[in-house]
Amino acid sequence: MTLPDSPAVTDADLYALRAARSHDDLWPMLERLYGTHPGYAGFRDRLEAAMRAAWAARAPALKRLDLQRDLEPDWFQRPDRVGYVIYIDRFAGDLRGVRDRLDYLAGLGVTYVHFMPCLKPRPGDSDGGYSVQDYRAIDPALGTMQEFEDTVAAARARGISVCIDLVLNHTAKEHAWAQAARAGDPAFLDYYVTFPDRTLPDAYEETAHEVFPAHAPGNFTRYEDMGRWVWTSFNEHQWDLNWANPQVFLEMAEVMLFLANRGVEVLRFDAVAFLWKRLGTRCQSEPECHMILQALRAVTRIVAPAVIHLEEAIVGPEEMLPYLGRGEHDGKEGNLAYHNSLMVQVWSALAARDTRLMTHVMGTHFPPVLNNATYANYLRCHDDIGWAVTDADAAAVGLDGRLHRAFLSDFYEGVFPGSFSAGELFQHDPDTGDKRISGTCASLAGVERALAAGDPVALDRAIDRVLMGHALIASYGGIPLVYMGDELGMLNDYGYREVPEQAHDSRWLHRPRMDWELAARAQAEPGSVAGRLHAGIREIMARRAATRELHARNPTEILQTGNPALFAFARRAPTGALLGLFNFTERWQALSVDWARAQGASEMFDALSMAPAGDGNGMIPLPPYARVWLR
Repeated sequence: MTLPDSPAVTDADLYALRAARSHDDLWPMLERLYGTHPGYAGFRDRLEAAMRAAWAARAPALKRLDLQRDLEPDWFQRPDRVGYVIYIDRFAGDLRGVRDRLDYLAGLGVTYVHFMPCLKPRPGDSDGGYSVQDYRAIDPALGTMQEFEDTVAAARARGISVCIDLVLNHTAKEHAWAQAARAGDPAFLDYYVTFPDRTLPDAYEETAHEVFPAHAPGNFTRYEDMGRWVWTSFNEHQWDLNWANPQVFLEMAEVMLFLANRGVEVLRFDAVAFLWKRLGTRCQSEPECHMILQALRAVTRIVAPAVIHLEEAIVGPEEMLPYLGRGEHDGKEGNLAYHNSLMVQVWSALAARDTRLMTHVMGTHFPPVLNNATYANYLRCHDDIGWAVTDADAAAVGLDGRLHRAFLSDFYEGVFPGSFSAGELFQHDPDTGDKRISGTCASLAGVERALAAGDPVALDRAIDRVLMGHALIASYGGIPLVYMGDELGMLNDYGYREVPEQAHDSRWLHRPRMDWELAARAQAEPGSVAGRLHAGIREIMARRAATRELHARNPTEILQTGNPALFAFARRAPTGALLGLFNFTERWQALSVDWARAQGASEMFDALSMAPAGDGNGMIPLPPYARVWLR
């Protein structure tokens, strides 16, 4: 397409150029998804009209950001990207409180903040906010939509991009669409997956995956007032949307653009693996999921290209990577996806004091670099830890998968002999043996037990584990995410047991309220646990921002050290390699300078500590839980 012969490029010109750029990413996907639907032609017209309306309503400041991001498409891959994850109420009370804490975030080096679910939830149990009653309203307990926009704008002025959750798979049963469906409106009934009797639900249940078998068994709930069974993958109050209906795509695209126009820069799409239902399958990660997500990405690139997508799919490596684009979707689907496997392998290697499984998994299943995408790396998040270790991967390094998963659950529950951890079980399934774990980063890493025992050596080691983990996620490749309070070593919050809406869900154990008195003491008492961790994580993120080799476009190559205590990788930058070296044990280890030079290190200098790394005798000494970025 050529520009019209006019003195200036207009808004209409920009829209036309971007629509042409993403045409083949959008309309062929929708044709394949919905082309045989009787309302497809009208759907196309309504979608085009909705996109043009959203573009017309987009604020000039956001259109300027769109231009900037078009010129700097790697903005989210740069090493100055550092993420922080908060529950608004537990972090600062409300949105106004968040504005008052932006200095704190900036001081930690944060350039990306994820507001955990903040759209209006259903009353009572809302699955932590993931049961949404209104996508266009903010939770009244947190503030108004205007206060949200003001907070997002204030964050953007500080160089901090805001991420929020958009739940794609389901709505709360109190949502207006669901209420209309319950009232018998056939158009809205088609927004959801429902059945008049148990015939098809029973057939689906033969292969469909159960998410919460302990407190929400099965995938269907009977509603007597409707006389129908409703697909409810997560909880009875969360109704699965019918993405086979093009009107659902249109509605969610309009919501997505509405939120983009409020200034959101990252949309975290929740539960994307569940979008498409197919009889005889697990009803997860079906091909149509990727068509939907590519089409949504194309809509955003046309109307709001400053916005990127984070796709939440906590699945195995082979299943996760397509959410970052594979095959026909390469570079066209998600920009970010959680690196669940990296998180699991860090905790696995810490418990076992052995990195062979980690080295195998990370080196076998993950490509060195991704196209127009990268990982969101984390040690902890709001969710539980499920031990996503396959039998095949375990066997490849001489382990029994079932026994290793059981060992990890016992270790991090704190019942395995010699464990340093203090966690709790989540969703124990006796039929499969699946036992997931809850706990804060510090409590799982040993800080809680060391403090209780008054053991200064154990406390030093626990602090080292936390810092090593953060140094690893900051250098592996992607955006490191710090969960609120982890930088202060906040411990498990056992008070959740006294809250009726939370007592059944041990994940609230690792969702403590931010302790601002502790944050103040971290500054005043640098030798305290909070002081050491805050200063250490702040320094890690500052060194990350200054280390150009850590750009996500530079490949990450997993290295074999010959020592199971050590995990190592090379970041292959055009200017030379940077080696990440990590000791996963309490014992001193060493690598030879010759080995490091053979991997591409040109100088024995640690870009993290800004100090020489060699001992002068041909060896690189690595103290307990060492973290070294070797140039």
